[in-house]
Amino acid sequence: MSDLRPSEPTASPFAIVPGAVVDERGLAHVAAPAREQRDLIAGRALAPLEDRVVLAVDGVDRLSWLDSITSQALTALAPGTSTELLVLDPQGHVEHAAGVVDDGERTWLIVDRSRSAALVTWLSRMRFRLRVEPQDLSEEVRVIGGTAEAVAALDPLAIWHDPWPAVGTGGWGYAPADPHPGESYDWAEAIVPVDAASRLAEAAASGDQPVAGWMAVDAVRVAAWRPRAATEADGRALPHEADWLRTAVHLDKGCYRGQETVAKVHNLGHPPRRLVALQLDGSDADLPVGGAEVFLGDEVVGAVTSVARHFEEGPIALAYVKRTVPVEADLTVAVDEGRIAAAQEVIVPPDAGRTASIPRMPRLSRRR
Repeated sequence: MSDLRPSEPTASPFAIVPGAVVDERGLAHVAAPAREQRDLIAGRALAPLEDRVVLAVDGVDRLSWLDSITSQALTALAPGTSTELLVLDPQGHVEHAAGVVDDGERTWLIVDRSRSAALVTWLSRMRFRLRVEPQDLSEEVRVIGGTAEAVAALDPLAIWHDPWPAVGTGGWGYAPADPHPGESYDWAEAIVPVDAASRLAEAAASGDQPVAGWMAVDAVRVAAWRPRAATEADGRALPHEADWLRTAVHLDKGCYRGQETVAKVHNLGHPPRRLVALQLDGSDADLPVGGAEVFLGDEVVGAVTSVARHFEEGPIALAYVKRTVPVEADLTVAVDEGRIAAAQEVIVPPDAGRTASIPRMPRLSRRR
């Protein structure tokens, strides 16, 4: 079996692209993040997702094994079907999330690099005597994101089609907005050999293929209210708080770690926090960072998880706030120079749960 220790990030091959700005997450942008967002949505640009790691699970017991230790029903997963799973702690908090696709012989998991080491270690400890072989493929493959049609042209080893925001079998959606802002969210992630990513970088450097950095990817994701483990799994997040039950949890499957909390909160109670979308005051260039405090008056009621500057909506963010914060309340968010105004949109309503009556609510008008 291959070494399960995940490799450290390597230098980005996309640094050769004219105008490229590269940081610890990889390619951040190529001088024009707003244009990159438009190109991503239109299917013209591809995004190297250098903050992703691919894990593979081989062996005849792989799907039933993953089913038994995660939040998703996977035993009968058909080849080519994409889904999402969560690994929860015993109290039901989200520790890891992974995009999942099986090709009939191997299960591919796409995970955040920042959490991959802990996940690989945990998976290796959970094998027992089952016929499964988890592997870290960091040295062999890369992940390229974009629209489903755009990434299919790469001739990938596998493609994960993000199921968000559809409510999967056994799932449950809390967001009251109609339509959901992720309704047109067309996102897929292709797993390609390392040399294919290098060829893409060369094509981008020569001007033959537009590429987009993680800033554009985040902006499209935040606008669709799409949670991600690296940002929305803050150590105490329950799946309910981010509306993650819709794509990553099967409420009617057998036991797994954290399942009791998932069922209890959904059936008998309400999550203590709720994820909201924030329309930020864009009159100042100063934007909050992840972890910035959210205020109701002078009381701290939450924290920002993701921030982006969208090409149509302007500055936007996702944040957790206390469940008791009124949905119509005007909020502010801490920045270096003080605070900025933040108008909230309901992602998870205060009464979220199986017995809640969730009214359909119009979305706020979008600013340009």
